[in-house]
Amino acid sequence: MTDPADTGPAPVRILVCDDHVVVRAGLLALLDSAPGIEVAGEAGTGEEALALAARLAPDVVLMDLQLGEGIDGVETTRRLTEAGGTAPHVLVLTTYDTDADITRAIEAGATGYLLKAERPEELFAAIHAAAEGRTALSGPVASRVMANMRSPRPSLTDRERDILAQLATGLGNREIARALFISEATVKTHLRRVYDKLGVDTRAGAVAVAKERRLLP
Repeated sequence: MTDPADTGPAPVRILVCDDHVVVRAGLLALLDSAPGIEVAGEAGTGEEALALAARLAPDVVLMDLQLGEGIDGVETTRRLTEAGGTAPHVLVLTTYDTDADITRAIEAGATGYLLKAERPEELFAAIHAAAEGRTALSGPVASRVMANMRSPRPSLTDRERDILAQLATGLGNREIARALFISEATVKTHLRRVYDKLGVDTRAGAVAVAKERRLLP
């Protein structure tokens, strides 16, 4: 008769959140074959993931960033991780590897950030690491994080980012003011600050530096 104490550690219970049905089905089939991992449930929207996480109490939520209608993966991650001591760890699994996506996800509380191009073994290892609260990053993502730490991006306010994004579309000051419901004088004030922070003195220079440093969405 087997001693219950010899059955080994409990499997990592995981909730999969991805809005693409085919992708989700592939992940479920893959995870069903993974050692030490148990699929507790699946969700196609952020709202559904929040409801299921509250009911199923998974160890890890495997989270896509783009979820179609409703709240996105970043906001879902934020709400999940704000739940307190019983909150699951969130492991982002996505095709997006821009600095903005990585930063937003990590700031929202994600334990790890993996790209869908990773090998299954890497995914399994990352899930176990996330369950233990250890950071798990894809190689390209880790490289970006380290590069940003060595050469931090300029700290722009939300309003400065909004104006920079409008600037990148080719709008003039008057059009930007209308789009953001602010005065043209306010646009000029923010632009001067943006120029100072980016070390440029022209609109084209600001856009070029912003693209180079991946400050634009």
